[in-house]
Amino acid sequence: MVEELCSSDDLVVLCFDDSIEEKRYTDESELISWHFDHTVNRAVKGVNFLTALVNTKETSLPCAVEFVKKDKKITDPQTGKKKRVSSKTKNEMYREMLRHCDRNINFDYVLNDSWYSSSENMQLIKGELKRNFIMALKSNRTVALSKKDKAQKKYVGIGLLELEQQPVEVWLEEVDFPLLLTKQVFKNEDGTVGKLYLVSSDLNLSYEQIATIYKKRWSVEEYHKSVKSNASFAKSPTKIVQTQVNHFMLSILAYVKLEWLQLRNNLNHFAMKSKIYICALESAMKQLKELSTPQNKNVNFA
Repeated sequence: MVEELCSSDDLVVLCFDDSIEEKRYTDESELISWHFDHTVNRAVKGVNFLTALVNTKETSLPCAVEFVKKDKKITDPQTGKKKRVSSKTKNEMYREMLRHCDRNINFDYVLNDSWYSSSENMQLIKGELKRNFIMALKSNRTVALSKKDKAQKKYVGIGLLELEQQPVEVWLEEVDFPLLLTKQVFKNEDGTVGKLYLVSSDLNLSYEQIATIYKKRWSVEEYHKSVKSNASFAKSPTKIVQTQVNHFMLSILAYVKLEWLQLRNNLNHFAMKSKIYICALESAMKQLKELSTPQNKNVNFA
């Protein structure tokens, strides 16, 4: 059954990821605060939001969104300065959103990167919700190669394992069920070699199936790009938290509208935005010509 779903591309997956939109000129608040951005390897001031995106063969739609609010101030023990922290971690948000999605959506797999691949999240998905997942792992994670090794606490770093294109059954220390571990090797744009370690709770998957299903997680990156580029996510003149959140949510709703238009017109979001923009310019030029044409040539201005 899994092979049939993979070959026909009919799987429904739930993708989790967060993103930061820099707002360097906006006043700092619990919403607009400092977050570490791994894409630039430094802290930036902006809004950090976490999305659960449901992806099907036809479409990708956000079904839950949470904003990271640093609503508490503490004293940094190293610097002695006050800094903002959130009373709720992103992994706590992840679990709340996942439970909400589980009650309302029928999906086959949960996909996420290594930030959300904690043992607690795995236990929730497989143990409590009875769902399956495919997650990335950091190379410093340790695993046991058998249930006996786990009982004897014999663990080895996954970065030391010689993994071929064949899943290996492993055990994590705080997870009470086995997982399939795979490694993908790929070339980055700068010519360097990258490695991606993936674990699956579905023991019936092959290496190719794990890789194919996890590729669907890229849809959440496309969502981030579109909501920022095509839905004016960052272009908010608002000054207070509530109106800022309203603007961000309306931008996400604009993404949903673009996704609906894409299905109807078979155009991607960027092409759709360009088409709407050209139509708006043509309408504006038509109106300008009408306003520039005298309605009555016998008007006396004396």
